[in-house]
Amino acid sequence: MGKPITVVVIDGHTLTRYGLIRLVSADSEISIVGECGLAAEAPAQIAAALPDVVILDVVLPDADGLRLARELRDRHPALGIVVLTSHDEDDVLFRALETGVSAFVGKTAPNAEVLGAIRHAAVAAASFTATGLASALARRGQVAPRPVTTLALSPREQEVLSLLASGHSVPAIAASMFVSLSTAKTYVSRLYDKLGATNRANAIMAGLRLGLIKSELSATA
Repeated sequence: MGKPITVVVIDGHTLTRYGLIRLVSADSEISIVGECGLAAEAPAQIAAALPDVVILDVVLPDADGLRLARELRDRHPALGIVVLTSHDEDDVLFRALETGVSAFVGKTAPNAEVLGAIRHAAVAAASFTATGLASALARRGQVAPRPVTTLALSPREQEVLSLLASGHSVPAIAASMFVSLSTAKTYVSRLYDKLGATNRANAIMAGLRLGLIKSELSATA
């Protein structure tokens, strides 16, 4: 066996936090290295433990969990971030997508889904996964099953759109395409202009609506 995945749990609900710790600790491939109930305590916990993954609640007693997630992503680009939520609204899911977290999981999800999200976050911190993402995008964009489009993307633009759809951040897109960060930002900006999008979610919805994305989201549906 290799090195266990190290995890810090941040949740203001004591019973939920300890339940997560018990669930994760039962898996021999995952190890809890820290836990706390407040966003204010999180930076010190993470700096001390240097975990592979942090699990945090969308709603914390002293802060917005997604705002904390954004701060953690900026400070620790390689950190896997799993967000747990008891709110299954599409808007919350899209906020998580834009924030740069690795996985978005409902608190009522099966244990296997939670553990799967941790494993995903450990190996693909820059890639987003969420059960029901494709359905949420379809509701938001009113996607037609077999749309017809005359919009043509260049091979580079199609590659960027596919990477965005699979949840890659701009730095991850740059690494995947073997280009500089500034070049990747230019590609993304041009794609947004062509699709009439202002952010990742808009671009993905436009891609689905126009038939430019077919199976990229099937793993998260």
